[in-house]
Amino acid sequence: MKRLLDRIKRKPSSNNGGEDTGFFSSVYQEPPESPQVLTAWKDRAGQIGARTVDRKSAADTFGKLWGADRHVVSLTPDELMRMAQYLEFVQVPAAQEVISQDELGDYMIIVLDGTLSVDRGHSWGGKTRLAEAHAGDMLGEMSLLDAGARFSSCATLTPCLLAVVEAKRLDEMIAQEPRLGVALLASLSRRLSLRLRQVSARLSALLSQN
Repeated sequence: MKRLLDRIKRKPSSNNGGEDTGFFSSVYQEPPESPQVLTAWKDRAGQIGARTVDRKSAADTFGKLWGADRHVVSLTPDELMRMAQYLEFVQVPAAQEVISQDELGDYMIIVLDGTLSVDRGHSWGGKTRLAEAHAGDMLGEMSLLDAGARFSSCATLTPCLLAVVEAKRLDEMIAQEPRLGVALLASLSRRLSLRLRQVSARLSALLSQN
């Protein structure tokens, strides 16, 4: 599995110079010459004042959310507790950017409590609110899987309880607990598929108005 993840690291794609305009080109197009800066979780945690919390309580919250999510593989309570050992649980104050647009990151976030904004910035300085994330949502999973640049920024709107999955810990889970690693990857795949379908539906609706 680790070799599979290594193989799917994204290579920069060339701009094909298509004729897309308006919302699609400004919101979804890759920004030209965006900075490729790796930001490790330990560095970001210090910048945003992330504070470690009681592991057992946070792991219990994680287990309840996982069990209530129809997009994940069913795991026993014992398996969920073992998976939690590969996660870092933190409390983050409001108005903190946990993920920055265009950076390279080695982690993803699972929201356990609170609300975060998901925004896409533009070259002229404007910003589009793409979504708001709540308990059970995952953020930053694409960069965790393909090593590509972050598409959007994610900031806490309220104090948030978060579970952090770092790339090195995901590799360890896959090697040491294959069933748990596959379960997490399956959940990410299903969520990404759902998100892609939602984006396709929105684009179809937009294009049908033209």
